[in-house]
Amino acid sequence: MATGQRQVPRTTDQPHHPTRTTDVNEPARHAADEPQRTARAALTRILEPGDETAGRWLREMGPEALWHALSGDTAPPKGASTTKVDGLRLRAARATDPGADLAAVAALGGRFICPGDEEWPRQLDDLGDARPIGLWVRGPANLRLWALRSVAIVGARACTDYGAHLAATLSAGLADRGWTVVSGAAYGVDGAAHRGALAADGATIAVLASGVDYAYPRGHTELIGRIAEQGLVAAELPPGDHPTRSRFVQRNRVIAALTRGTVVVEAEVRSGSLVTARRALALGRFTMGMPGPVTSGLSAGVHQLLRAEAMVVTNADEVVELVGSIGDLAPERRGPTLARDLLDPIATRVLEALPARGAADTAHLARESGTPRDLAQGKLLELQSLGFVQKCGERWELARRAETTDASRRGGT
Repeated sequence: MATGQRQVPRTTDQPHHPTRTTDVNEPARHAADEPQRTARAALTRILEPGDETAGRWLREMGPEALWHALSGDTAPPKGASTTKVDGLRLRAARATDPGADLAAVAALGGRFICPGDEEWPRQLDDLGDARPIGLWVRGPANLRLWALRSVAIVGARACTDYGAHLAATLSAGLADRGWTVVSGAAYGVDGAAHRGALAADGATIAVLASGVDYAYPRGHTELIGRIAEQGLVAAELPPGDHPTRSRFVQRNRVIAALTRGTVVVEAEVRSGSLVTARRALALGRFTMGMPGPVTSGLSAGVHQLLRAEAMVVTNADEVVELVGSIGDLAPERRGPTLARDLLDPIATRVLEALPARGAADTAHLARESGTPRDLAQGKLLELQSLGFVQKCGERWELARRAETTDASRRGGT
């Protein structure tokens, strides 16, 4: 791909949609109006990502009514526990000015997109009541279009050089084929995946467990800034919000739902990247793993995943064959073609009848190869002209050039 030219994914492929969620007052495929957008922005400060109970309230009541209920302006949601409502109302006290958050993200050149917007990736609706309230996004591209042809690459933070190389090479290969690489901007495999896509001048999306203006980890401030300029940065949390352990886990469900498939590159048995992979599997997405050394603890989780649930992949072609359209087939891998591979079956049998050391007469070779004597004699003359055998008086032996090859074939060194 030429320098400076970004390859935008095609938009013809449609992701898998086993289920969808539609809120009341949300016309299908129509942009949210400003009161709904404002209410959703406020709710991202009140509700934790992935809260399915609150997601059910949102679906049943609509964003404006739920915001008012949690702000104490109206009665709480039906069936809600007092403890939960009281806790959320404490949070609602800090969500009195969602317009300030909308202005803050706009000042960064970003936006807040809601279910029903043209840019909303509708595959996120597969999460049901765990669907994001909305997404805060920075970057020039259209999130829905880029996500239509996207693959998640996740793995160990403390990855080896082998894992970093695999992630970067795989990402660059996918970017060259017009696929968007999605990851979480963490150290290790995530960072290598984003860098590989950027190096190929390809499309990449970072899904954060913090606000889009809060670079985490701090060591990736420059990388996240580059992604915001050349790709997309997305988050469920409003500007300025910080990550927590549970938010990392919930962030993984967005990565799994947003993409056509998830590839795990190095992961221990207890790893957040395996949570992403299994969530992808539950959503009907392709789940893949890149194997590593069997002695490496950093590959143990991947190998466990491969034994039970995932598909083995080793390069971008194999990933695209799984997640792409009909006809996106990986090239067949073959070893080098040797001269003996071109021999016809009878000549091959006669050649294999020759001893690795010493010589044999035509009658012996005919008997050992199960070939009539005259036909065996003719095949020996062909093999002689091709340099495989040589005549020693009335007997035949392997030519020196073929002898080494034959010894190797029979287990010699």
